[in-house]
Amino acid sequence: MDKWKKEDPYFTRECQKYGQPIPSREYIIECLKHQNKPITSRDLIKNLGLKDNKSQKAFYRRLKAMVREGQISRNHHRAYSIVSQPKLISGQIIGHRDGYGFLAPDEGGEDLYLSIQEMRSVLHGDRVIARVIGIDKRDRKEGSIVEILRHGNKQIVGRFVIEQKQGFLIPSNHRLNQDILIPTKFQKGIKPNQIAVAEITQQPTNKTPPIGKIATILGDYKTPNIEVETAIYNYDLPHYWSKELLKEVKKFKPNISKIEIEKRVDLRTLPLVTIDGEDAQDFDDAVYASQEGKNWRLWVAIADVSQYVPIHSAIDDEAKERGNSVYFPNQVIPMLPEVLSNNLCSLKPQEDRLALVCELEIGPRGGLHNFNFYPGIVKSAARLTYQQVAEMLLKNNLELKKTYHSLLPHLEKMYALYQVLHKARVRRGTIDFEIEESQIIFDKYQKIKNIQLRVRTPIHRLIEEFMILANIAAAHFLKQNKIPSLFRTHEHPAEEKLLDLRKFLGKLGVELLGGNNPQSKDFSQLLHSIQERPDFHLIQTAILRSLKQAVYTSTDSTHFGLALKEYTHFTSPIRRYSDLLVHRGIHHILEKRALQTFPYNKENTLDLGAHCSMTERRADEATRDAINWLKCEYMVNKVGETFNGLITGVTGFGLFVELCDIYIEGLIHISALDKDYFHFDSANYQLVGERTHKTYQLGDKLLVNVAHVNMDERKIDLLLT
Repeated sequence: MDKWKKEDPYFTRECQKYGQPIPSREYIIECLKHQNKPITSRDLIKNLGLKDNKSQKAFYRRLKAMVREGQISRNHHRAYSIVSQPKLISGQIIGHRDGYGFLAPDEGGEDLYLSIQEMRSVLHGDRVIARVIGIDKRDRKEGSIVEILRHGNKQIVGRFVIEQKQGFLIPSNHRLNQDILIPTKFQKGIKPNQIAVAEITQQPTNKTPPIGKIATILGDYKTPNIEVETAIYNYDLPHYWSKELLKEVKKFKPNISKIEIEKRVDLRTLPLVTIDGEDAQDFDDAVYASQEGKNWRLWVAIADVSQYVPIHSAIDDEAKERGNSVYFPNQVIPMLPEVLSNNLCSLKPQEDRLALVCELEIGPRGGLHNFNFYPGIVKSAARLTYQQVAEMLLKNNLELKKTYHSLLPHLEKMYALYQVLHKARVRRGTIDFEIEESQIIFDKYQKIKNIQLRVRTPIHRLIEEFMILANIAAAHFLKQNKIPSLFRTHEHPAEEKLLDLRKFLGKLGVELLGGNNPQSKDFSQLLHSIQERPDFHLIQTAILRSLKQAVYTSTDSTHFGLALKEYTHFTSPIRRYSDLLVHRGIHHILEKRALQTFPYNKENTLDLGAHCSMTERRADEATRDAINWLKCEYMVNKVGETFNGLITGVTGFGLFVELCDIYIEGLIHISALDKDYFHFDSANYQLVGERTHKTYQLGDKLLVNVAHVNMDERKIDLLLT
């Protein structure tokens, strides 16, 4: 008798269950416990004395099942070891369009890889508990789902299709990697290729797909504004006002009471002006500046939203959930109801408005000498646009100068102050990128008529400088008074990113100063030194990708990009919840209330920071998705046409190319590149041919042909000509 048959206490049970028994799971675990290191299946079989092929195959299947169920683990060398008290991990599912997915742990740390098989019973956005079952071939922790806590998708938007006489909804969100089965009785008269919202009636299982019924038919690809409707559902953007909120809104009065006016500093005779884009609907900020000897005085008046939005009110709850306004190219989903965002809290010309004012004293070299915050009552003297002010101050537009003759001297003072602040910005070493922004021009059907570059003037930067100065003062004021609040943090680049950047720059004969700890000023000097180089945009892109993304935190960390020790967002409480929180903190200080009575602490402020960072990313992704939809629709009729293009991205699967003059990006898949095998050189942002040594690099110019447009995946496929 084999050795294992004598020692396995469960041998009798195995004989009763199987005609040809193999070592029990319990015995296998005991054997692994006596090993000092992981052991391969071949060595295990040798140690156990399993000689015939049938027993060996059954043993392999048992090992695989034990790994899948978390009893033992297998590493990337295919060696097995015991799993002592496997830790359960809770988190949210992140789906991938190719079928597999990841679990993002609630406690942070490395994501857990989930195979296609594991993903069959869940969808992107679901919350689950899982355990680690091993390490996959790419050295990633692999997980197995233990329990589904909550399904994250009640409604899904997508395109309806009929395949083999069955109806399916193909989700527009690519992370939802299973089609929704729509039984005939639940199709609600929908036609193939129409876009619709489906309500999930049965969540997926290992054996069955998700099942749903058509709830709302949105239209087809040509329906006006359908890209926004789709994005709203895809990214679960809150867009309806609650009944409680609408009741609160009705209580607002259009006029400001005398009692409220008497409590505030009256600035209605000060010629404050708003300067915004031509299509702006809400006006957060009004500005005015004067010169006092060699020094300057600047007033930045911000709509006092906090006076209309009490903490824990229905309006506050809704604003917090939204986190920010979402600006689509042709539509806005506001954070606040229109009666506030476009009326009572909008600094309209010749209208009395409540404001939280930051009055700043600035030295002759642009240094902030002093500041003062106070509640004010203001009356904007004019609603101006960037273009109008630029026409007056930079192009000597006589007609506009005549129209605004009373304000012209004040505008000239503000521009003179801006020049002082800009020089201070350069000395400070702020990292300034020259990035072109495109603007979509719509036709009467809300479809793309054409795309053009957005004109950016020094007046845009003037307002930016004034707002930055007010934000600096707000951050310092909150820190000085030890009020828990949100700060805008931009961390120093990661060490590995800097290493890759230096390697790349070195091959181009360019050096980033600063040693192992380069500062903002070093990046600024580098950008300034390469402005005349033909590969400027290539180097700028490499620098940009080495930097981290700015986020909201509860700690007053530095803002690396702006070269500032402390920074917050104070100037846009109409459209950012973070700014509303800052306003509440400032009011708490001004009203001389005890620190202990402030309704926010370090912990809930930290949570709010994470939430505001999330809603900011959500808004960016939603608007990007809607814009990509519009661009793909615009390009459908241009299949077969040839364009000049510029390589704007290099990946392991191909080249992203921006089409010149129309500012739309497409992909040349790596399989379509010449007759060669191309290797991805991530350090140098290039693909290199193995046989021909042909190189495609970031910034290269190409002549391309539009081969195909995939509306479902928002993809434009290009070919080299």
